[in-house]
Amino acid sequence: MADEKIKQAIKNGEVALGVEFGSTTVKAILTTEDFKTIASGSYEWDNSLQDGLWTYAIDDIWLGLQTAYSNLRKKVFVDYNVEIKKIKTMGFSAMMHGYLAFDKNNELLVPFRTWRNAITEEASLELTKLFEFNIPQRWSVAHLYQAILNQETHVKNIEFLTTLAGYVHWQLTDQKVIGIGDASGMFPIDEKTGSYSQRMLSQFDSLKSVQQYNWHIQDLLPKPLTAGEVGGYLTEKGARLLDPSGNLSAGATIAPPEGDAGTGMVSTNSVKKRSGNISVGTSIFSMIVLEKSLQHVYTNIDIVTTPTGSPVAMVHANNSASDLSAWVKLFSQFSKMIGSNISTSELYQALFNTALTEAEPDAGGLSGYGYYSGENITAVPEGRPLLVRQPDSEFTIGNLMRFHFFTAFGAIKIGMRILSDEKVLTDNIVAQGGVFKTPIVAQKLLAAALNTDITVMKTAGEGGPWGMAVLSLYTINKKTTQTLDDFLDNNVFINEKYETLSPEPEDVQGFEQFMERYVAGLDIELTAIKTLPSKKEKE
Repeated sequence: MADEKIKQAIKNGEVALGVEFGSTTVKAILTTEDFKTIASGSYEWDNSLQDGLWTYAIDDIWLGLQTAYSNLRKKVFVDYNVEIKKIKTMGFSAMMHGYLAFDKNNELLVPFRTWRNAITEEASLELTKLFEFNIPQRWSVAHLYQAILNQETHVKNIEFLTTLAGYVHWQLTDQKVIGIGDASGMFPIDEKTGSYSQRMLSQFDSLKSVQQYNWHIQDLLPKPLTAGEVGGYLTEKGARLLDPSGNLSAGATIAPPEGDAGTGMVSTNSVKKRSGNISVGTSIFSMIVLEKSLQHVYTNIDIVTTPTGSPVAMVHANNSASDLSAWVKLFSQFSKMIGSNISTSELYQALFNTALTEAEPDAGGLSGYGYYSGENITAVPEGRPLLVRQPDSEFTIGNLMRFHFFTAFGAIKIGMRILSDEKVLTDNIVAQGGVFKTPIVAQKLLAAALNTDITVMKTAGEGGPWGMAVLSLYTINKKTTQTLDDFLDNNVFINEKYETLSPEPEDVQGFEQFMERYVAGLDIELTAIKTLPSKKEKE
């Protein structure tokens, strides 16, 4: 009966689509109007290093979107024998920040510069001082200003500047708009007006190096919209871009495009003040919705917003679980070498469990850095993944795996200490990411690292793309005065089950011992960069 109901909903177009462009996967999810996942599709991709800059090709953006949607469409047809011809509402999200600059002919002026590029230190420092507001290297305005300082010739021709999510949305709707959460990673937001800070816009325009151009920065930026507002409608051109098969009709209501931080907050029900979430993947970031402004400006704390425009303290580390995954792949190769038929999930389970059952609290004296790229929090300009041990370190599989979890959480711990010193309060931190698919292990070790309760949703949705689908449903279904947090509490998560783990004192102490080695050994990482120049073109 349930299948028949879903089948009818697909036929009638009473469904929602959420798509998120992550750093390694483009994922599309189709849901019912009551937020149940019907099917998903994905496309694996990777950034490449071109002329010293991390980028994704524009053609790959569209290949990723079309492949993820096509895989979803085929899955729906196999499961329900129905072709998707109409979708009521949809939304698109992506990794935040970066730099996509277009001219008056809508041509991309330089290859897409992603958040991963730590090349804007000069601009970041100058703008932070000017605004008295932290402007991280990842932010779009830092990339713009660095291009100005570098006297790049393309700057004079910029007509429009946007993010990856904003770009996709623009192409599908013809609307140059952006969700306020994603906008807050481009340029500072004024909570009172729900738009870019007029003071800071004027300060930027008044810079001598900026005045040579015939544009004002406000005219380059997409218009911010808050959750619940209509971002536009799927055009005929947009329908063909999304679904080249020609089956999908135009007209879907589209939510404002959001960043992965915003969709993470939605998918973990963490948009209320004093709520928080942490997302662990290629990078790691925590989001704490603030009750009050921070007393000082910190270069390790981004002030961004929820999809409704409330200020959020964001701690973002460029590196997290990539090296952990690389070592698991190594063990997978070994298992195949000796003829083992162990599945990937079983291997992850077995290895992860040793971090709890066969490891010392401090990871046996092991240290190092899972840095595939530069790390702003620790002022490391490039990445060199390192495992460092002393002759008397206890080099076991359990300690090795615990070390990898600890180093994945190391940089973010430094930023979170600042929030603790600022007495930023949270009622709960909800964790999400692939490492939490294996029960307990990552959750327990993260609790130790942050010395706080960590919650994982028992029946968690599908992360970012699911969160984007929820935002699109909020766009068409919200009652006149219904806030997003009310909508999430009363409509989306009303029957959600959670599991919360508290930190063990022994594990907390062990992590602190690890952190002493982590901080003290940063010169080792810097020396590796100096003495071992990178020749790698891809992560």
